[in-house]
Amino acid sequence: MTQHFRLLLVSLSLLGSPGGFLLVSMGGRLGPTSPVVVVDLQPGPGMFGSLQSPGFPEPYPPHLELRWNLSAPPGFCLHLVFSHFHLEPSYRCEYDYVQVEAQAEVLARFCGEQQTDTEEVPAQRIISSPRTSLSLLFSSDFSNEQRYSGFRAHYSAVDLDECSGHAPPCDHHCHNYIGGFYCSCRHGFLLHANNRTCSVQCGGAVFRERSGVLSSVDFPSPYPKNSDCSYVIEVEVGFTLTLQFDEDFDVEDHPEISCPYDFLQVSTGSSVFGPFCGRVSPGVILTESSSATINFHTDQSGENRGWRVHYSVTGSQCPLPVAPPHVVLDPLQSEYFFKDHLVLTCEPGYRLLQDGQVVSHYQMFCGSNGSWTGRLPQCQLVDCGRPAEVALADVVFGNHDNSTTFGSTVVYVCRDDDGRPNNQSFTCSANGDWTDSRGRSQTPTCHRACGHPSRPLPRQVKRVVGGRRSDRGQFPWQVLVRVEDLTRVPEGRWFGSGALLSESWVLTAAHILRSPRRDAAVVAINPQHVTVFLGLHDVRLQEEAERRSVQLVLLHPHFSSLTYQHDIALLRLSPEVTFSRELGPVCLPRVQNQDLDLDPPPASLGLVAGWGIWNPNVSSDLVQPVDPGRTADVLQFVALPVVRQDECVASYASRSTRYAVTDHMFCAGFLEGGHDTCLGDSGGAFVLQDPGTQRWAVYGLVSWGGPEDCGSRRVYGVYTRVSKYLEWIQNHLNSSTTQ
Repeated sequence: MTQHFRLLLVSLSLLGSPGGFLLVSMGGRLGPTSPVVVVDLQPGPGMFGSLQSPGFPEPYPPHLELRWNLSAPPGFCLHLVFSHFHLEPSYRCEYDYVQVEAQAEVLARFCGEQQTDTEEVPAQRIISSPRTSLSLLFSSDFSNEQRYSGFRAHYSAVDLDECSGHAPPCDHHCHNYIGGFYCSCRHGFLLHANNRTCSVQCGGAVFRERSGVLSSVDFPSPYPKNSDCSYVIEVEVGFTLTLQFDEDFDVEDHPEISCPYDFLQVSTGSSVFGPFCGRVSPGVILTESSSATINFHTDQSGENRGWRVHYSVTGSQCPLPVAPPHVVLDPLQSEYFFKDHLVLTCEPGYRLLQDGQVVSHYQMFCGSNGSWTGRLPQCQLVDCGRPAEVALADVVFGNHDNSTTFGSTVVYVCRDDDGRPNNQSFTCSANGDWTDSRGRSQTPTCHRACGHPSRPLPRQVKRVVGGRRSDRGQFPWQVLVRVEDLTRVPEGRWFGSGALLSESWVLTAAHILRSPRRDAAVVAINPQHVTVFLGLHDVRLQEEAERRSVQLVLLHPHFSSLTYQHDIALLRLSPEVTFSRELGPVCLPRVQNQDLDLDPPPASLGLVAGWGIWNPNVSSDLVQPVDPGRTADVLQFVALPVVRQDECVASYASRSTRYAVTDHMFCAGFLEGGHDTCLGDSGGAFVLQDPGTQRWAVYGLVSWGGPEDCGSRRVYGVYTRVSKYLEWIQNHLNSSTTQ
């Protein structure tokens, strides 16, 4: 049995309380006339309410058409939002639907329960009325078999925002409040008495620059209304003002009356130009005056863009100056007028002379009478004078006439063919100094050649381990290498010797720079634990020697701590040293034999110096802490002959297979023993005098010996053969990238 309902809806006037309507259920069918609910909201705290489908949340009845008409007070609009929506879905909402209208215009039509391509649901959308009224129509068809529960909506009256829209009522800023709005202006503007438009107070400023740009306020945006602006331009008497107005000129005008609303006018002491308005630019105005006033008047209406003017001055013209030779004029112009100035300088390599005095620059001014102040100066070629003399060097001029003027060159040539100056070639620079290729004016220095002691070495030298005391300056290349590793437990302290090769590099043995370890791994000692003493003769006077830190420790990459093969290393000093009488480099050997195994030749007598143990009873093949009491205070040296390689190899092969002499090593000493180098001499140079150059070169480095005590019979000292490593040494000495 089908059950029918009749709905009776009673309108309620909402006066200061939440609005709504009364829904009465009655038996019977609905008639053809759609009931209407009228909701009239009045100002007060109750300008809101809700509405819902009949019987909500129970399913709504079929054959129903119901309308709600909502209205709000003036200055307000209506917002509608659905908190529940559950209607029968249909294509384009043809069956059951809710339709929202305003002023006979459909704002939205909803149905279903989910958004589809053909069905729209309100979700959380806020529907706003464009004005003060809103209408909602609910319609259901003949069936509701799925028992859809309908809808519930909430409405409220909210303030109408007069400031939003295409034509805001204010010139600048519009501020909305409940029931109304008010206007305000940007900084620098004033609100007119009509409380809508913004005017500006402009004037009082005087522009004294010789060129500039002026414009109406906010150009090219519309200029302020109800304003009177005055722009005054005053320049120094003697100049004439020229005004150039942009083609983009837009001032409110009238088709029949000349400039009745807004206008621009230019006045000088004796002339008036204008008034100007409309879209035709005044163009160029020649004022024939040093002052002008631009007046701009606007009324209360109009949205015109305004104007912009560029002003400049002209003055008395001066003749074009003719620059003397090598004089540079700045700025270089095609015309010069009153107050223009010139800065005069010389081309590089020349000096500016004014009244016989050298000046860096000179200024001239174009006067009001059309003439230049002062006289044009002259430029004179820079002369650096005779270059400074350098000890041990000759000066060779690059020009046959020994010229010393700008661009001339000289070369310092050291008289010693192996002494190289720090800077060789110098050029006379534009500032009058002799400078090298890097722009430095530091005087070069010639060094004495490598391998030249300041005191000659004796021809006959005792052959033995204690050797003899050296004289100061006999071994200027000898350095003391001290290692102090206080981070170890126990602390490690030892020393050795080395040979100075250049201002930055020292040659020594690798084993004294290997960090002591329990295994055979080769790890270089940290450079910060190494100190080098140069020019040292007596170890008790170390404070008198040159002391250098070590920037880099380079062990030969194939050094073996077990066999002492490749026992050679380089130290890079920081900072560089300066050579002196008691401090100089040793030479590297010249390869005289194709067979490097014969360098040095057998039976050659070489010298070795050091502060090592001079009466020892230990071997020299281990780096151990040294008791200073058992070392020499003053530098000692001995003369030792080079042993034939087969004898050297056999002498150690007969003792133990542990001791292997390779072709990268050689022996020196005496068959009967008695004299040798020992612990503490490690890394010291074995030097021989080149018979051709008479210079001393390093052929070997003290490496190892044993197993008997130093000086024992047929126990020769073993030295690293330096000639085998010349390429490795030179690669590092010549490398500017080695760090």
